[in-house]
Amino acid sequence: MNLSKFNLVGYSKSWWLILIAGIVMVLCGFAYWFWPGAGYAIASQIFGWVLILAGVIQLIVAAGPHYPKGWGWWIAGGMIDLFVGFMLVRSIMLSEFVFPYFLALIFIYWGITTIISSVSGHRGKYWWLYLVNGILLLLIGFFFLEAGWVQNMMMVSFLTSLAFIYWGFSLCMLSYDLKPISDGNGDE
Repeated sequence: MNLSKFNLVGYSKSWWLILIAGIVMVLCGFAYWFWPGAGYAIASQIFGWVLILAGVIQLIVAAGPHYPKGWGWWIAGGMIDLFVGFMLVRSIMLSEFVFPYFLALIFIYWGITTIISSVSGHRGKYWWLYLVNGILLLLIGFFFLEAGWVQNMMMVSFLTSLAFIYWGFSLCMLSYDLKPISDGNGDE
């Protein structure tokens, strides 16, 4: 087995779509960090649209001709992101009330899938980074559950900006892991 071409999620020529989604999420996170007065409702709407974008991109990557390993997880994640995104965009009142719980669901799901991919790909050189990332995503999800239960809007606002930034950087790192490796002949 050639470990120089081994990664946890496979390769895709659509890796750049994941990179764009990650960059958009980082920019949205910093915008919300520096302008929290934009409002809780606006944050839930922005996050809803970003989730719709991320869901569409996940479905495109999973349905492409060079779909990655674990494409079923990509489809499930894309469908969950689309569902949550449309629910957040549909109603501002609903999105303000359930925003922390939707975020908790998303981050707990991605934490579990990242931990599973790290355990299944433990022969890779940096498998432990996926494990740490999965644990951090789970922690962020549990913090959102706590913030939603208390209805502490300041904590949810802080966690939202932090989540945008962290998740965006995670997607950017994942996109480079998805990038096909050239074999020296110009082929990928």
